[in-house]
Amino acid sequence: MLRIGYVRLRDSCSADDTAALKAIGCHVVRAEEPAGYMADGSAMLTSILDFIGEGDQLVVTRLEHLAHCTRSLLQVIDRLECKGATLFVVEPEICSAGEGGRALRAALQAVASLEPLSAPRRRGAPSTDEILALQEAGIGPVEIARRLGVSRMTVWRKLRTQAA
Repeated sequence: MLRIGYVRLRDSCSADDTAALKAIGCHVVRAEEPAGYMADGSAMLTSILDFIGEGDQLVVTRLEHLAHCTRSLLQVIDRLECKGATLFVVEPEICSAGEGGRALRAALQAVASLEPLSAPRRRGAPSTDEILALQEAGIGPVEIARRLGVSRMTVWRKLRTQAA
């Protein structure tokens, strides 16, 4: 069984993560800049998932090092399972194999079902009426901007012109 460690180089903890992965017996430790997660085209992680074989294990220090959202994390676990490989997380100690793996998958699927799908970007600015309707419903400017796919400044400008 080959144990492959994966680290995202994002802060000073990265050196500690690399050392921890080597200390627990990873044969190979690969690191990459945080520019990409699985869904964003993470080259190193994709390479590992292409290379990993049956009986091998992908090891990370923390679960959030693999993906930016739960759906992407489930995609990583699916790819590992298709290859006959497993995921091992150091902290807290979790493995995708066996009963614990089934429980992990169930928990992740439950969380993924609650996560909002990313809203498509709108073309052009929303109407003042749309913004006012959301504000009257008790929604704040930051949430209005997120829901309408525009900047907060756009919302603030529309609200300011309406107040004047």
